[in-house]
Amino acid sequence: MTKTIVTTLLLMYWIQTGFTQITCSPEDTVLFHKKIAQIKNLRDDTFGDSLIRVAETFIGTPYVEKTLEIGVKESLVINLRGLDCTTFVENVLAFSLLLEKNRTSFEDFATALKTIRYRNGFLDGYSSRLHYFTDWIRNNNEKGFVEDITSELGGEIVEKPINFMGTHRDLYPFLADEANYQKMLQVEAELAEEKLCVLPQDAIASVEEKLENGDIIALATSIAGLDVTHTGFAIRMPSGRIHLLHASISGEVTITKVPLVDYLKRVKKNTGIIVARPL
Repeated sequence: MTKTIVTTLLLMYWIQTGFTQITCSPEDTVLFHKKIAQIKNLRDDTFGDSLIRVAETFIGTPYVEKTLEIGVKESLVINLRGLDCTTFVENVLAFSLLLEKNRTSFEDFATALKTIRYRNGFLDGYSSRLHYFTDWIRNNNEKGFVEDITSELGGEIVEKPINFMGTHRDLYPFLADEANYQKMLQVEAELAEEKLCVLPQDAIASVEEKLENGDIIALATSIAGLDVTHTGFAIRMPSGRIHLLHASISGEVTITKVPLVDYLKRVKKNTGIIVARPL
């Protein structure tokens, strides 16, 4: 076992809050309080503008994948030291909700994050996490956190089975457990009953003016069995163009150097976007 892994394991500890088990490090609790102090005066005219101001405070945070795949039992992982594209969106939304409601406690943050990350807000094992981002959008739409506006922007229904996890079991350590695997197959069976609406890549330029600061942009893909490969926030730059503020696989949270329309043309197998507006 490497020194890095050992150090990480030593830093991890468990917190029992109500019925939720939290995996966190002492450094993350310090970073939480620093973030609360950092965002306390960032409330803007609209929730979307406030959200973008919160998101910008994460710029430079390292990109780290699979931060939620910890231990042998699903827990609420709080990691502010490194983010992937989805955990970046979740953490920004959670902090923005705290800012909106004038809440500052760690427990309030944990509750917000759990509510956003898990189906109907309940942590009930690995399959309760909203792994597929279209499922994430749909469920958070039902919770009242976001509104899927893809259809009204001109999105089109795509016939596509979403079953990547079930057909690539070996890529997900938690699916080595047969019970977890069977529950994920059930989730995918339920997803098969849902419609997938995508705004085609060649139609995005015509609706760019309708996008707003803070809109969650999910990148749809042609990869078999997969709905979305990446996500981030729409941010309108001084030029008037929409760019993407995201946890980039290239290394850190950043803003794309080129507008979203041009950025998408460089993403392999991208077919368009799904847009969810935070409420």
